Amino acid sequence: MKVFIYGKRFTETQFASVQLLFNLLERDNAEVFVFQPYLEEIKSQIEIRSQVHSIVDFQDLKNRDIDYAFTLGGDGTILSAVTLIQDTGIPIMGINLGRLGFLASIEEKLIDQALQMLKSKRYRLEERSMLFLESSRPIFGEHLYALNDFTILKRDNSSMIVIHAYVNGEFLNSYWADGLIVSTPTGSTGYSLSCGGPIVFPRSKDFIITPVAPHNLNVRPLVISDDSVISFEVEGRTENFLCTLDSRFEIITQDFKLAVRKCDFGINLVQLEEMSFMKTMRNKLMWGIDTRKHF
Repeated sequence: MKVFIYGKRFTETQFASVQLLFNLLERDNAEVFVFQPYLEEIKSQIEIRSQVHSIVDFQDLKNRDIDYAFTLGGDGTILSAVTLIQDTGIPIMGINLGRLGFLASIEEKLIDQALQMLKSKRYRLEERSMLFLESSRPIFGEHLYALNDFTILKRDNSSMIVIHAYVNGEFLNSYWADGLIVSTPTGSTGYSLSCGGPIVFPRSKDFIITPVAPHNLNVRPLVISDDSVISFEVEGRTENFLCTLDSRFEIITQDFKLAVRKCDFGINLVQLEEMSFMKTMRNKLMWGIDTRKHF
């Protein structure tokens, strides 16, 4: 079994879990590859008794014939890993060393059990769709896709902005707001949810359009088919605005013409046999749990 380990940062609180993972992979005689910047950070902190190989970039990863990718962190770590994994199809198993973790659903205490289930093929692959950004000017380099969401936002403490939105070329609405979010079903539990957007099941073939602090009270989130192309024009009293793809951001101006559509490729998340989206929702959002004090 060839595994790729990806992390963004290492803290002392993660020591026991990271050390356990390397010990278990050594026990299973796995061939281990580690993202080079993360390897440089952990090699003086973690005891690595067997040989590991470093992965530098996408092309390096693509040539290694990896079976699984393990991300160590939270959902943000998975979002970052996607820019490296891209269209390789490598299944991602997110080990949650962060807080909430909708995507990184393997808790630290379940690492050993998760590896056993992986070896015995007691899992399924859940394909998650992504969105793709088209821009009239160069932006975001080669990483023009997002697993969670795309946003246009006002900068700092500037006044509200106006975002003119079109669906398949037809005018939809002019959003007077602090910003606008277009999320995938995966991203529906992220920024969109915190702004009042709906939770959408992962296999729903939709985009969610959610305004950020709209200045018209009758404006509400919309759910549309993901075979749509959503285009935007933005204006405001300031010259610059913020544009994001997941956790990456760029500064844009009114001269930018932007559009999002469904990406030509998605990613595969490992879902263990006993896990489901509904179970994750219940656990993470504490549905059905009465936290009130009873006297």
